[in-house]
Amino acid sequence: MHHPIQLYNTLNRKKENFVPINEPFVGLYVCGPTVYGDPHLGHARPYTTFDVLVRYMEHLGYRVRYVRNITDVGHLENDGDSGDDKIAKKARLEQLEPMEVVQQYTVSFHEAMALLNNRPPAIEPRASGHIIEQIVMVEQLIANGFAYEVNGSVYFDVTAYAKNHDYGKLSGRVVEDLIAGAGNERRSLEGQDEKRNPADFALWKKAQPEHIMRWPSPWGEGFPGWHIECSAMSKKYLGETFDIHGGGMDLLFPHHESEIAQSKGSCGHHPVNFWMHNNMITIDGQKMGKSLGNFITLDELFRGKHPRLSQAYSPMTLRFFILQAQYRSTLDFSNEALQGVEKGLKRLIEGIKNLDKLQANADNSSFDVAALVQKYYEALNDDLNTPILIAHLYETVRLGNLVANGTEKITASDLILLRDKAKLMFFDILGMRDEQAVGGNQLEGVMDLLLSLRQQAKMNKDFATSDLIRDKLAALGVQLKDGKEGTSWTI
Repeated sequence: MHHPIQLYNTLNRKKENFVPINEPFVGLYVCGPTVYGDPHLGHARPYTTFDVLVRYMEHLGYRVRYVRNITDVGHLENDGDSGDDKIAKKARLEQLEPMEVVQQYTVSFHEAMALLNNRPPAIEPRASGHIIEQIVMVEQLIANGFAYEVNGSVYFDVTAYAKNHDYGKLSGRVVEDLIAGAGNERRSLEGQDEKRNPADFALWKKAQPEHIMRWPSPWGEGFPGWHIECSAMSKKYLGETFDIHGGGMDLLFPHHESEIAQSKGSCGHHPVNFWMHNNMITIDGQKMGKSLGNFITLDELFRGKHPRLSQAYSPMTLRFFILQAQYRSTLDFSNEALQGVEKGLKRLIEGIKNLDKLQANADNSSFDVAALVQKYYEALNDDLNTPILIAHLYETVRLGNLVANGTEKITASDLILLRDKAKLMFFDILGMRDEQAVGGNQLEGVMDLLLSLRQQAKMNKDFATSDLIRDKLAALGVQLKDGKEGTSWTI
């Protein structure tokens, strides 16, 4: 293996050498989407980030078990313990059974992930399929004195837990402040007055009569709290302690902080060695939000149907845009930024494809190819620094152009090394696809052939054949336009 990867561990606020618990196996859990709406820009970043991490680790020889859940119950509107379940609310609005909502948006999420070339996880558990495991974990917490039941709901007792455990370490919050802060909220919020302490959070909620999503439990009919789901599912598939837990920075508190407390409270030790958090996407400098009108779904982006967009942008343009920032920095999305990225991506793909056409032109290379390739790895080993890797790939393309015009020299073996590693990094690790090539080149070729055959038929005054070609293509949705410059076609 190359040098160990260094990853920034949110828990300890620093980069650390990654050493798996049980080499060569790596357990990775990433919080998946709450499936109540169309996949949007905010979904593109975490799943692209962790896709690159998995691809790189597998390239280094690790065997990764990547678990990413689907939250299909228990995530309430304000990410807290009150309000409506996001999915149940959508189901009521659309007059659907909640699982119809879940299915519809799970399918559209998978479609968007495939377009972005994010490979599916190894396991994709649904929260609703793991109610039993969640109930068992809640029972352990009650037995260990870290949870209490009241009126059919069960709450986590933050004060009891904080006596001997460090609640707030991940997010840097102080328990006393949390308790004071929560106390300032309206205590009259539904169910808030049941808590011993305003900072306590729900593990299980009693279902009100109108609540459609409900399961039997030792405490009566109800549904799980949002946080307990991930604790139970990660433990089931990755064990009580695993290597990496990922997600967006917006999940740090309360979601991930509560996960740690639940896992430690139920089995006595910290569940995860590395906590990784990607930063947020802002839009024209603002946080993205449905209320701000700057909320852009992936479908709107790929079709160019949004007032902030002057054109459609391809999935690979978006992927490349995401990878042009290191995952822990904020990424500001704008129409201008995307236009720039589109141009840069075109140049880079052309340049990488042109490496195939290069000829070796010397017995000694005039630049250090091995050192350049080493820099690819150094960039990724430094907390997945994709923008630095991309800079080295641009440099590779620049050198390739100089080799092509004879300014730089390269040997046959160096050329093979450079070509193979540049393509490996761009296509296999960064997960980029050449969108032009996927069907594009073949289709161009087929159309050129058909149009030249049609041209010949016309010259031979065989109008039946030329019309037949035109009409058959029209039936397939391909329109021909005859002009002075020749014939053009559109789909």
